Amino acid sequence: MSGHSKWANIKNKKEKTDSQRGKIFTKIGREIAIAVREGGGDPANNSKLRDVIAKAKASNMPNENISRSIKKASGEIGSVSYEEIVYEGYGPGGVAVMVEVVTDNRNRAAADVRHCFDKSGGSLGANGCVSYMFDRKGVIVIERTTEIDEDKLMEAALEAGAEDFITEDDAFEIRTEVADFSSVRESLESAGYSFITAELSRIPQTMVENLDEETAQKMMKLLERLEDNDDVQEVFHNAVLPEDDDE
Repeated sequence: MSGHSKWANIKNKKEKTDSQRGKIFTKIGREIAIAVREGGGDPANNSKLRDVIAKAKASNMPNENISRSIKKASGEIGSVSYEEIVYEGYGPGGVAVMVEVVTDNRNRAAADVRHCFDKSGGSLGANGCVSYMFDRKGVIVIERTTEIDEDKLMEAALEAGAEDFITEDDAFEIRTEVADFSSVRESLESAGYSFITAELSRIPQTMVENLDEETAQKMMKLLERLEDNDDVQEVFHNAVLPEDDDE
């Protein structure tokens, strides 16, 4: 889930059970399908596909799975038609929520997302109702270790075109404009850096703080329901939740 610090649970994400990893790989496979449809199956000529492959590798997705997803999307081993949809709404306590979906059934996805909001005390809204509260950015996260020189990494990132460099307790977060994301990521990759994650994100401009315990629990339940849905790729919100308190 993505709040003011999406990376609060980085280590937890890396230690998913096999079934949870399988779900993540399935979702990335859908992103690969979209990228191939838009720009073809050759990563050398498709920057979006290169970005998704980098995300897949950061999630420890095996190369065999990546290759199979590309072949499937290219029609070599059968294919499914997916579309990207973004839903917007309000969670408990007026929290802004954006849900990115990749689905082969628009009606099912809409009904499922609406059900998640309704069941959790939130409400699905119209397009544009909360998107203005978020900035679309490229986000690259690199684990903070003793082997990495912070100054050198920051210099490399800024020279590559990054617009911001943020030092967290356990990670370095590099933000870019959407148009610069691929080139910055590839530059850092060429310099030998590996990523915890590298993807386009939605950064909230302001945060909803001091939710009471009941509202916070309802909000976390909404996020859990959304993220458990197979069609949902990413969920972004502007709530400060208990798990973020130490950030």
